[in-house]
Amino acid sequence: MASAVTTQKLFGRNSITMYDHDPGGTSATICSPDGGTTKRVADLTNYENFAAIAMTSVSASSSGITKLEIVAADDSAMSTNLTVVKDSGTVEADAVGDIVVAECTAAEVRSLGTSLRYVAARLTCSNSGDEAVVTYLLANPRFAYQDLTANQIS
Repeated sequence: MASAVTTQKLFGRNSITMYDHDPGGTSATICSPDGGTTKRVADLTNYENFAAIAMTSVSASSSGITKLEIVAADDSAMSTNLTVVKDSGTVEADAVGDIVVAECTAAEVRSLGTSLRYVAARLTCSNSGDEAVVTYLLANPRFAYQDLTANQIS
């Protein structure tokens, strides 16, 4: 029988979201389902930590994901003061299921620019047909409350 207890130990203290990433090209692209038109961005204002985990879900070539960066900007469009916070360096996540991870603190982001507020994963893939699943984790919120992580069904 399933537990009737409704307390949240993880989902009330972390905001975890998964995204489909279809870059449609080989240039560095902020996590997006449509080649960069719709950018998947997180607001770091009320959190102390951010992590991005990228998993190769389609490898159309021999290299798949070749770089994962965490970038920050002043605006949610990721167009004002775009700054690289973390860089994985060159990787070869060439098999489906390979993962690349990166994390940073809000203090690290602020040290690069006091108005930097929004963060995102930016991936470089070796082939325009490569795809990934990207997970964002915002941790240590200023105010913990139920359902920071919730079902998302469209």
